[in-house]
Amino acid sequence: MNAVSIFLLVYLGGVLTILSPCVLPVLPFVFARSDGPFRRSGLPVLFGMAATFATLASLAAMGGGWLVEVNQYGRYAAMSLLFALGLALIFPAWSERLMRPFVALGGSLQRHAERQGSLRGSMLLGVAVGFLWAPCAGPILGLVLAGAALNGANLYSTALLLTFAAGAATSLTLALLAGGRLIAWMKLSLGFGEWMRRALGVAVVAGIVVIGLGWDTRFLARSSVPGTAAAEQQLIERLAQRPAADPATWRMAPALDGATQWLNSPPLDGQRLRGKVVLVDFWTYSCINCLRTLPYLKAWDERYRAQGLVIVGVHAPEFAFEKDAANVTQALRELGIRYPVAIDNQYAIWNAFHNEYWPAHYLIDAQGRIRHEHFGEGAYGETEQMIQSLLKEARQDLAPNHGLVQVQGSGATAAADSAERSPETYLGYARQENFSSREAMRNDVAAHYSVPHRLRPDQWALSGTWRVGREAAVLGASGGVIEYHFRGRDLHLVLGSHDGKPVRFRVLIDGVAPGKDHGADVDTAGYGVIREQRLYQLIRQSGGAQARVFRIEFLDEGAEAYAFTFG
Repeated sequence: MNAVSIFLLVYLGGVLTILSPCVLPVLPFVFARSDGPFRRSGLPVLFGMAATFATLASLAAMGGGWLVEVNQYGRYAAMSLLFALGLALIFPAWSERLMRPFVALGGSLQRHAERQGSLRGSMLLGVAVGFLWAPCAGPILGLVLAGAALNGANLYSTALLLTFAAGAATSLTLALLAGGRLIAWMKLSLGFGEWMRRALGVAVVAGIVVIGLGWDTRFLARSSVPGTAAAEQQLIERLAQRPAADPATWRMAPALDGATQWLNSPPLDGQRLRGKVVLVDFWTYSCINCLRTLPYLKAWDERYRAQGLVIVGVHAPEFAFEKDAANVTQALRELGIRYPVAIDNQYAIWNAFHNEYWPAHYLIDAQGRIRHEHFGEGAYGETEQMIQSLLKEARQDLAPNHGLVQVQGSGATAAADSAERSPETYLGYARQENFSSREAMRNDVAAHYSVPHRLRPDQWALSGTWRVGREAAVLGASGGVIEYHFRGRDLHLVLGSHDGKPVRFRVLIDGVAPGKDHGADVDTAGYGVIREQRLYQLIRQSGGAQARVFRIEFLDEGAEAYAFTFG
């Protein structure tokens, strides 16, 4: 659903609140000002009510930053809030109790408004109506508020609430213009409006129960099919390339503020980047798709830095261990990255760009405008041609560039095989799919698991004693095993050590040592060692992509397994 659709639905939600039965007692307060000129009586009422909703929007946006900070507890708080609001939609009595303080405040303001002059009194009456509207608009408005809070303090969240206010103000405008005829029509529609209200409440409560019990992820695990990953990739590739050819569509790039730390550079701001062409790359060091773009980024940095290109890697972590600056610093050293990198642990820059992908590339011209976007791997030729074009715009004296860079990655940075491959698979319970051990997964407790006799394609299983957390499965005793029936040329697994000690492991493919099909992090016999938290390449099939059964046995306890990726 695009942004226009979301704003349209929020606006209609504000308009339709007038269909609720509890609006009827509010309308007489509005009609009390309908006998005067609309500009001095009706319009101030609408502005006053909009001000009430705008205040709620600001509070929600500020509170959202705190809610995001508390991470999983914030998710539980948001789910609890949505559950309560869903009950309020189903049971009017619950809604009245929930909103009673706001109604009392609105009544007090209304009585005070009657003692004021025309303009000032109308404005105050609008504020009062905003609170008196609460038993009707409160649950629906609360759903918007909860979503806005989770998005954090930004203009998008505030705009959602103001859009809702505009919808409610539209209803009040109709009430002012139609008067008693509107009330007569509303009485005929009370049954339908109440039915819709309760149906929405049931849907909200049911959704929270499904999410809270984890049924959504279990359903996705059972219903996933081999073609899902390919379909998703095709959709991303179709929407990924978005060059802004029309100058009317160019937008100013957000400031690179909010990074918790900068590596390879002092903090970069607008003054330091003035007149430069900037490529912002959102990445994280255990992301295989991000690693495959690095050969091009490093080559562009080497060729075009002297001509005015600045590449800024914004490291937005996916896993908790990627928030450790020491881990990121070591990854930069091992990967040979010399351009500036901003550690975006709080997702401040990510949110400012409204980014949703790893990797994502944003090209910014010398005037600070976003001129080109690309999400995911690929389209390197188009991106480099745009770099050349923007550099030429910024410096007319530049000599023409001849051709494009020719690069070839190695190990995990090598380009993916074009054949169909298994989807990215997370082992933590928050996002796990296709888990197929004989025993059901138990969250956050040590449990014994065993591998079934046969795994179907894209299924995986644990064997041994494991504690499955939100992000990773942690091995409690040596001898633990993970098996995966995968499709693809390469198999990677994000691994770590729970206590920081080296963890030995051995890899088998179809029951035998990988031999010439071994990955960069194992030998021909399949042996390797976990020494740091990162992505490990365990299989690279010399004969190309095939369906095989992968097995990794850990010879020491304490292994952490996060996610499989394939190439």
